[in-house]
Amino acid sequence: MDTGLAVVSDGHPSTGISGDVVDNLLKRYEMCRQRRENWITVWEDCYEYCLPMRESFFQESPGQRRTDRIFDETAVVGVQEFASRLQAGLVPTFARWADFKSGVEIPPEERDEINEQLDDVTEYVFEIIQNSNFNQEVHESFLDLAVGTACLLVEPGDAVSPIRFQAVPLSHITLEAGPDDSISAVFRTRKMRLADVNVVWPNAQLPATSMSKLRDNPNVMVDLIECTLRDYSKLPDEVNHYYVFMKSEKQLLFMETFEGRGSNPWVVFRWSKSASEVYGRGPIMNSLSAIKTCNLTVELILENAQMAISGMYQMDDDGTINTDNINLIPGTIIPKAPGTQGLTPVSPAGNFDVSSIVLEDMRTNIKKALYNEMLGNPNRTPMSATEVAERMADLSRQIGSAFGRLQAEFVQPVLTRVVHLLVEQGRLEMPTLNGREVKVVSVSPLARAQLQQDIVTVDRFVELIGVRFGPEMVNILLKSDVAAQYIADKLGVPQTIIRSEEEREQIMQQIAQMQAQQQAQQGPIAE
Repeated sequence: MDTGLAVVSDGHPSTGISGDVVDNLLKRYEMCRQRRENWITVWEDCYEYCLPMRESFFQESPGQRRTDRIFDETAVVGVQEFASRLQAGLVPTFARWADFKSGVEIPPEERDEINEQLDDVTEYVFEIIQNSNFNQEVHESFLDLAVGTACLLVEPGDAVSPIRFQAVPLSHITLEAGPDDSISAVFRTRKMRLADVNVVWPNAQLPATSMSKLRDNPNVMVDLIECTLRDYSKLPDEVNHYYVFMKSEKQLLFMETFEGRGSNPWVVFRWSKSASEVYGRGPIMNSLSAIKTCNLTVELILENAQMAISGMYQMDDDGTINTDNINLIPGTIIPKAPGTQGLTPVSPAGNFDVSSIVLEDMRTNIKKALYNEMLGNPNRTPMSATEVAERMADLSRQIGSAFGRLQAEFVQPVLTRVVHLLVEQGRLEMPTLNGREVKVVSVSPLARAQLQQDIVTVDRFVELIGVRFGPEMVNILLKSDVAAQYIADKLGVPQTIIRSEEEREQIMQQIAQMQAQQQAQQGPIAE
């Protein structure tokens, strides 16, 4: 078995590990970490001003206040709404947001049968997902997605919940891009009790020094690095190597190889990405300057308000009034010597009211950048078909590229990973799943909104032909059963409620026979 991947001059992996395993992994990790340093400054600003409750890149202690520097909550609330509405549009709670369908390699005569089997698979998979912690963790990962990059760990669960999800903060993750521009390596830094190492990895080989520390103090904390590396020498098969080692002692504790499509436990997805970058760029980055300016503006307004309430005063420094003992609150009596002026109010230079000038505009721009209005409100009254079509055009223009990336980097990998774990646990049997014969079709509200345009096109065609040439021409041109099946597929209608092609042919034959019998009973038409 391969023990890992070596580092070549361009940073891409090749087959085999040469030399000491941990040394090679550390060199590879440090190389990736150095490239990551360029992002730290902008990430710190994003999390400080928009995600103060999410673990940031600062050295923090539990319970530490993180909102002291936030004076305007527009971005904080906007990011929460972004995550909630994206979740409602892409992976809604307690609803099927994707289907398994037969691909083009399945013969047409076999597709109906296989699609019915895949409907049962889809139903079971989503029952497992909905009974897990998916909805809670995916919301956390969508918060990170607003910055640009999100990391979701999908692992085996227990007897009650076979699948367990975990949104790992970006501050713990270091990524590497492979030769195909996908994620080739995920490094995760962890701080854990030494006594918990063998709980998480029962087969971990602790060094003698660690065993001594464990006997003396089981609560001592150790720094670990987890590495998940793609083995490109095994293409087209998917093979990943997994390592756990102690950073300080350079001691390999555990290693394992994952094989098969969906064997990688990491689902890393990005909002948008440049060709030369491994980390994504999210909507927060597009509006970070406005967010910081808006925050500073509100801070200055509050300072001006405080100054207007308490006022500024001047006095002669004649030693008769002790400024340290003055409290400018209602009811305060300030003694002064006869003949002195005491405290004299100082008039402000002018009104510092900029909120009406720039604040509302900046808040509006922040909400637009976070797609708070474009993603819609799940609690709104259902829209008409025309409104759906119009908003579909807006959605396609605004987040079309991001939606396509989320389909490729999030929806499909999550379902593929879940299916892999369920098959591995003996809970599920797939008819076929090689990426070609079975495809994942998104049927989320956001996907359906985009597919509405295809349905609208069919409706307009039928209406236009009917108006110009009459309904007879519609019957001549249109394959009614094919058109109905097309619309059903676009709407994500379960295949189990639709008759098979063979059943439809039998019904058509019965109708034709009944029509022939009726004509025979009526007899020949008299001339």
